[in-house]
Amino acid sequence: MKKLILLAIAFSLMFTLGCAKKQVQQEDVVVVEETEVVVVEEEPAAEVVPPTPMEIYESEYKTLPTSHVVTKGECLWWIAEYKQIYNDPFMWPLIYKANRDQIKNPDLIYPGQSLEVPRAGYSLDEVKEARKQAGASWKALEPAENAMVPGEMKAALGYL
Repeated sequence: MKKLILLAIAFSLMFTLGCAKKQVQQEDVVVVEETEVVVVEEEPAAEVVPPTPMEIYESEYKTLPTSHVVTKGECLWWIAEYKQIYNDPFMWPLIYKANRDQIKNPDLIYPGQSLEVPRAGYSLDEVKEARKQAGASWKALEPAENAMVPGEMKAALGYL
C-alpha cells in the first residue's frame, strides 16, 4: 500500500513539474522600441443635406420600366393600372399612342408583344386628353396623386 501511495506521489510530482511553464531566459526577450504617435485632426464632415421629395420621386421614377411584355389575359387598361407602369388605368391611351405601329385596335393586344411605356415627352394636356378618351369623368381629368407621372407634372399639380 505504501508503494502505491509513493508511486502516486511520484507521478503527480512528475506531472506537475513536467507541465510547468518554461522559464523565460534573457535571450528570448524582445524589446519593442517606442514610436511617436501622430494624431491627425479630421476636418469637420460636410453637412449632409437630406434629399427633397422631388429628388426622391425622380430617383424612383427613373427606376420604373420603360417597356412591358404582354402576358395572356392582359389589356391596356390593366397594364396602365400596374403600380410600376402608371398606377392609373385611365392613362392607357398613352401606351396605345406610343405603340400604334404594333397595335391597330386598342382592344386587341397579344401575349408576347413588347410595348413601350412612355415616361417623358408628354404634357399635362395630353394626359388629360388620354384620361378623357379612356372614359374618366370631366371632373377627374387630372391624374391622381399616386399616379406615376414625371416629377415636373406632379410638382405642377401640387402633389410634391
